[in-house]
Formats: sequence, C-alpha cells, structure tokens
Amino acid sequence: MNIQRFTAPTAREALAKARLAFGDGTLILSNRPTASGVEVVATGEDTLAALDRSDLANRSKDQAPLRRPQNQSLPESRNQVEDDATQLAMSTLSFQDYVRERMLRRRQEAIAAKPEAASVQDIAPPRPQVESAPIEPIPFEIRPQATKPIAARKMPSTSTPTTYAPNLSQGIVDELQAMKALIDDRFNTLTWLGQARQHPIQSNLMLKLIRAGYSPTLARTILERMPEEIGAAESMRWVMDVLERNLKTDAASRPLHEEGGIYALVGATGVGKTTTAAKLAGLCARTHGPSSVGLITLDTYRVGAHEQLRAYGRMLGVVAHLAHDRAALQDLLNLLANKKMILVDTTGLAPSDPRKRDMLDVLDLPKVNRLLVLNAGGHGDTLDDVVSSFKSNGVQQAVLSKIDEAAKLGPALDAAIRHQLVLRGVTMGQKVPEDWESADAAKLVRQSMRAPVKSAFDPTAADLGFFFTQPNASHSVRLDA
Repeated sequence: MNIQRFTAPTAREALAKARLAFGDGTLILSNRPTASGVEVVATGEDTLAALDRSDLANRSKDQAPLRRPQNQSLPESRNQVEDDATQLAMSTLSFQDYVRERMLRRRQEAIAAKPEAASVQDIAPPRPQVESAPIEPIPFEIRPQATKPIAARKMPSTSTPTTYAPNLSQGIVDELQAMKALIDDRFNTLTWLGQARQHPIQSNLMLKLIRAGYSPTLARTILERMPEEIGAAESMRWVMDVLERNLKTDAASRPLHEEGGIYALVGATGVGKTTTAAKLAGLCARTHGPSSVGLITLDTYRVGAHEQLRAYGRMLGVVAHLAHDRAALQDLLNLLANKKMILVDTTGLAPSDPRKRDMLDVLDLPKVNRLLVLNAGGHGDTLDDVVSSFKSNGVQQAVLSKIDEAAKLGPALDAAIRHQLVLRGVTMGQKVPEDWESADAAKLVRQSMRAPVKSAFDPTAADLGFFFTQPNASHSVRLDA
C-alpha cells in the first residue's frame, strides 16, 4: 500500500507536497503538528481502488456466483462502475467519511446474509436486489462546502433501469457536518500557527492591537497589507501611520465653533451631550460674542435637563430655550436664524428605545446637522450599536467625550475608522469651555497604542488563535493603506 509521510513548516506546504506526489487524487489520512512544522500522511485514490478490487475478489471466492442478466455482461458492469467512480472522485477531506460508509455497508451485508434478520433499514439505506455479479457501491463525496449524498445512478437489470438514491438519516448528516467543521477548524489553527512562526513581527503586532482595544477585523485587515520586508520598528510605525490616515478628523477645515451652523447633539444616555453643547457654546461666545450663540433643548424627559442648560447659558450670557415638538423647534430656529451657531440638546436614548425614531423625525429639518456624541470609554459592541442606530445621511460627524475616563481608546477609534466617522473634537473633564480639544489623529492613535495597564481582559499570545483562525468575510473594512 503506497502511503507516505510529508513534513513541512505549514499545513499548506505539506498538502502541496502530497499533491505533488499523488496528483489530484490525493487522500489525506491524518495530520499532526510536530517540532519542525506539520506532518501529513497521505495516499492516492489508486491505492484505495486496489484495496476495493482485492476485497471484491476475496468475497467472490466465498460466495456462489449469481446468475448474470441475459442482456448485460460482467465486463460491461465493471466498466460502468469504473466510469462512475471516475466522475465521483473523493475530495482530500472525505477519507474518514468513506471509511465510515464502508463499515456501514459491511454490517448491512452481514445482516442481510442471515435469513432471520427482519430489516436493516436502521443501519443503512436499502439496496435493490438484482440478479447480477457483485458490484462494489461507489463511495459518495464529501466536499468542503457542504455534505451531499451520492448522485442517483442506474443499476443493471434485465428490465428497464431503475434509479437508486439512498436517503441518509439526519443524524448521520449532522455527524458528517460536525466532522467537516472539526477538520476545517484544525486546518485553520495549523495555518495560524504556521504563519505565527514564519512572521513573529506580525504576530506581536496583532497582540498589541488587540490589547489596545482594536477589533480583530480591523487588526487583520491592516496586517494583511503590511509589507513583509520591513523590520520590527518600521512595522510599528507603518501600522500607526495606517491608523492615522484612516482616522478622519476636521484638521484640514475650520474648527466647529468657528465654522458655525445648526447642530443637534444626539447619542445615548449619559455620554455628556449637555456638557458638550455648553463647551461649544462657550468657545463660540468667546470668539464671536454671547449674542452669536443660540441654545435649544428638546430634553423633556430628564428631570432638571432644561435647568442644567439654562445654568450653563447664564454662565455664558446666553438664553436657553425649550422646544416640546417639531413645530416649536422650527419656530425657535426661525427666531434664532441670525445666530452664528445654534446648538440643540436632545434626550439621551438607548439604540433600542422606541422613542428614538420620533426624536430623529423631529430633527429632520433643513440645515440641521447631527453631531453624534460617543463615550470614548464605551465597549466596542456598544459603540457599534450606537453609531449604527444614530447614523445619518451623508457625512457622519462625531465628538469623542470623556477621553480622560477611557482606559483604552482603541474601541472608540476602531468604531470611528470602520464607520468612516469624521471627528470634530474631543472632550475631557467638566470645565466649560476649557475641557475641549480639536481632534488630532496622530495624538489619538499614539495615545491608544500606549501599553495599557494589565487586566483580566488582556489576551495572551496563545489566545490569538481564537481571534484569527476564522476570518469573517461578512465584516470587511475599507482602508487607505
């Protein structure tokens, strides 16, 4: 029996060696990691065909010959079987399933030989009883994409040929699918381990990005484009440059308080919308005077919300107005049309709150821009949910609040990059209007990549296989590398 072992640094290279030796009909018998890489044991389909012919000959000696059909000879039946076997060639991952099918078939034949056996339908699909020479059933194919039973084939008979299509039980199908998933996961893990050994710099950068709070999707997208010839120091600078280029800010335009316009601050509860509105109003009043600012609040749910904005307004010399509905908001916007900047404070609502749709409909007015306020210390999944829920048409503008409270800036910057947000500023602390800064991409990226404090949530190098062995094609990131 022609069975060979192939050893290579990665599973892909070992499989390539096996295919070079046995061609397209390569069958993988086993694989395991070794000290030098991956070891694969393989053979060819012609070896299994020889085993089948030997097994057929042995059984033929022990059994009495059956009467052949009058209109079909044994050589013709064998030629048909060989043609069918050529069409239904097994994939390299189906050897275990083929062995399983052979075992079930032998059990079926052993029970069928006993006259007292009532039925064998629980063991394997029934086979038509025809008077012909023994014919070895064709093994069905398990492709990597799905599990499919064998195609219907014609059996030789003295009458009109019949179609034979066995129906596998759901339990067997589920077991085959589970085996396929296990084999795929094993090969993905071996691929990751091989890449980690070959590219230790890339592996270390992956670990650093994950520890900084960036998502596996973004980290994988960046590192897949990294040139292989650069060293450790250059690779780190390259990654930070890519993050900086893809983090959009208003650095090339005028600051928000100098540009002016109508801005409605939206976001979840407790992210600092009212304080952010007061800081922007203070910056505009400092530059253009208190008469250049208009303050409006739509927050009629939170106790003391109007009083809080009025207190900020009195401190800045600006009057704060209250709007209960869309018509009142439109009237106040017309009244304050001569102001340089009009800021509309809204009610903080969770993304799943049914009142959110009504509030966004109130803001659907001409020249009203939405300014999304995001808590820089929020969880990545939470930030994703908020951005998707409050997404507006056109350019999505945002402000990162409470960056002084964020243990990691990676999740917030990751959400801004993947959702193509334009950062108009960052806030920290409660001082009005001092605790406001323009969004500086380079500064934010450097701050996010600083070594975080060790915690129970930091992954180790051994945990990276769970992040990178199974890429998710449904989550893609558009990057300017």
